[in-house]
Amino acid sequence: MHPKIYGTGVALVTPFKTDLSIDFDGLTRLINHCIDGEIDFLVVMGTTGESVTLSNDEKSQVLEHIKKINDSKLAIVLGIGGNNTTTVIESFSNYNLDGVDAILSVSPSYNKPTQEGIYQHFKAISEKSSLPIILYNVPGRTSSNMSSDTTLRLANDFDNIIAIKEASGDISQIMDIINRKPANFNVLSGDDAISLPIVTMGGKGVISVLAQGLPKEISTMVSSVLDDNNLDQARDIHYKILDFIDPLFSEGNPAGIKKMLKLLKICEDNVRLPLVKASDSIENTIKEGLANLKS
Repeated sequence: MHPKIYGTGVALVTPFKTDLSIDFDGLTRLINHCIDGEIDFLVVMGTTGESVTLSNDEKSQVLEHIKKINDSKLAIVLGIGGNNTTTVIESFSNYNLDGVDAILSVSPSYNKPTQEGIYQHFKAISEKSSLPIILYNVPGRTSSNMSSDTTLRLANDFDNIIAIKEASGDISQIMDIINRKPANFNVLSGDDAISLPIVTMGGKGVISVLAQGLPKEISTMVSSVLDDNNLDQARDIHYKILDFIDPLFSEGNPAGIKKMLKLLKICEDNVRLPLVKASDSIENTIKEGLANLKS
């Protein structure tokens, strides 16, 4: 496992101004909030970053700004994925990859490849990538599950495929991967609600949405297990933050987390269509949760 890709990662939002241009001041506050909260690594241009609504120029601008503000303090993972294998490979050249530590690449969506198709997709990417690769399995978005056998086949066949962000929600599948994986391959939770169970079963961290709102709480929960063997402390934090999960995702991601970030005065809650802002009821629920967390 790449030593920097361990512990708590944050799937960053892309803050927008009222006119939906990129809010770089808000992005600066967000990065500093994560650094101050002892996050371990940053994930740029994932689903939470609304990457599908950003132009190539905007994506490059966001990445360069994050690299500048981060100033090599935390590892950076860049999301590069899609359902056209050739286009994914060609898109590596769209970025200055200096200062990027790994690529996060989602399993292809929409065209629903077979397991062999998924394997061949990542094989082709692996053979062209100059950076370590983190697989991303999220059937709820791709309509196609990457099986544990396919994940393990890729993990065993390619040294630069170093981890998987597992967001299938299938605990049995995740445990199977953890149990049979090679030593140089690790499992990261892709689901905030089950991050604690996954790290207690042998996972090595999380790529979290909630952690950019509550960086100290999530990073402490994960490190309590991975570094301190303090399950009681981790469990206590887990149950304190669990009530945030439903309101954060019930009206779409990143609408919920942007509502939280607005309440924290980090950035506004603007999103680009086809997403819309989370409702006032979600805002009130999150506001109540933040008040309870401080009490």
